[in-house]
Amino acid sequence: MATAISVHNLTKRYDNVTALADISFEVNAGEIMGFLGPNGAGKTTALRILTGMLAPTAGSVQIEGLDVTQRSLEVRRRIGYLPEHIALYPELRVQEYLSYRASIKGVAAKERRSRIGAAMEQCAITDVRRHLIGRLSKGYRQRVALADCLLGQPKILILDEPTVGLDPHQIRQTRELITALGRTTTILLSTHILPEVEMTCSRVTIIDKGRIVAVDTPDRLRQRQSGIQVVRIQVRGEPESIESALRQLPGVARVSPQGRTDGFASFDVEAHSGSDVREAIFRLAVEHQWALRELSQLQASLEDVFIHLTTQEQE
Repeated sequence: MATAISVHNLTKRYDNVTALADISFEVNAGEIMGFLGPNGAGKTTALRILTGMLAPTAGSVQIEGLDVTQRSLEVRRRIGYLPEHIALYPELRVQEYLSYRASIKGVAAKERRSRIGAAMEQCAITDVRRHLIGRLSKGYRQRVALADCLLGQPKILILDEPTVGLDPHQIRQTRELITALGRTTTILLSTHILPEVEMTCSRVTIIDKGRIVAVDTPDRLRQRQSGIQVVRIQVRGEPESIESALRQLPGVARVSPQGRTDGFASFDVEAHSGSDVREAIFRLAVEHQWALRELSQLQASLEDVFIHLTTQEQE
């Protein structure tokens, strides 16, 4: 499979602060790659280097085989970049703004009308083409910015938090748009909304403290995490005594109370790797004559994986 983005031993330092420490990863042509990490992990720094906006301290980035540092202009023609904080001209109408941006990007005059029309249709903003940008909702402004990215017909899209600040309906629309664009375009998607990543991305790169901690598919990351068993139980009884008894079971690493409903207390019981504590919990319930309403093993989510990978070093 062809490689669209190739990052090798990338490092970025600011005085005594290392924002990126020797990171390497690849994005295959035609895939949607999620790029995840907590605040301050180095995601935005990495994206700015990938788009030629920031020079690395060491290492290299290639976009479709072109070195970003040495052939910056050629690289920028091949990518569309949506930053987290978008800057639009509020006094321009949508079509005026896109026409202006198309001219800056060197789109031939005879092609501008069709390019602008196609971008507006893809981003579902044709109905507001004559509206002032300053009067649009944030969701519409986000789509105008994305339409701008598409004017140059880029082969690669780099999107930094494209759904930040949007309501659930707008997030769903943006997700559907990104999925549709991913059928013909390589996409590197940075976001904090992990369910969106699970529904959209074929692979995930997780960065923490400037270092890559995982690169894999969401399914394989969940399977890796599933070595740590988490059991959800719901029993009728006195919560403090139940929690204390659960903590004393062999193999139990952590007990997390989940609240109380209709007299039943809920707990998530995390077991050490390789331990299955479900039978022991059942015997404990029989011994104490607890009314047991639920005993089920929880499947690890991408959020569980993310939290585990980005906190284990601190622990």
